[in-house]
Amino acid sequence: MPGDDKPTVGTDWHAVAARQDFKDLVRAKARFTVPATIFFVVYYFALPILVGYRSELMQTKVFGPVNLAYLFALSQFFMAWTLAFLYVRAASRWDTMEAEILRTLAKDGDA
Repeated sequence: MPGDDKPTVGTDWHAVAARQDFKDLVRAKARFTVPATIFFVVYYFALPILVGYRSELMQTKVFGPVNLAYLFALSQFFMAWTLAFLYVRAASRWDTMEAEILRTLAKDGDA
């Protein structure tokens, strides 16, 4: 059953944090989350900035009453869903790495 091999209260967390496989896990998470967060924040704030400073561009009609600002606002939903999908995919790899670390700790008697 998942979670059965979790470390106990007596685990030496400093030793776990010093392990190379744990450092690899933290690095893998940072490689995804830092760029994804920066991209999300820039993309999210681009709309109000563009509407404020480049309003003539954002008022450009694409079809009928729909302009670039509307399309950009709608694209943020798709961008958020795409990031969520990519995060779930990456998190499954991190879960695999975590499970291996926990198995190793349990096998070594560190847990």
